[in-house]
Amino acid sequence: MTITIEKRDLFTVPQGYYLAHCVSADFALGAGIAKKFDEVYNMRFKLFREYDNYEYDGGDSLPIDNVFNLVTKNRCFQKPTYDSLREALECMRGEMEILSITKLAMPRIASGLDRLEWTKVYDIICEV
Repeated sequence: MTITIEKRDLFTVPQGYYLAHCVSADFALGAGIAKKFDEVYNMRFKLFREYDNYEYDGGDSLPIDNVFNLVTKNRCFQKPTYDSLREALECMRGEMEILSITKLAMPRIASGLDRLEWTKVYDIICEV
């Protein structure tokens, strides 16, 4: 696995990449990068359509189109934990292996509005 860090607009990565970002189980998508995913992909509508009766039970990954929605908390006003983030990343990794996905782009997940420490988040990403 190769990890490359770039500063660029996430939505301009080349075709063939999957994207990942963090969401809450209430699918609020009202702030930060989640809001942009909703604007670009109509993601809130798609999440409610595909996962209407979704119940949060720890970190999870909900794929829609070429996007992995990493569920790391129950409600939008809560903060994720490092454990819930790890669980979501592990779910995503399993889905990527099943689907033979080898290209993934993501922002500095869980470290903006969610306020987890980026160096710890990066270490978890590398481990998973």
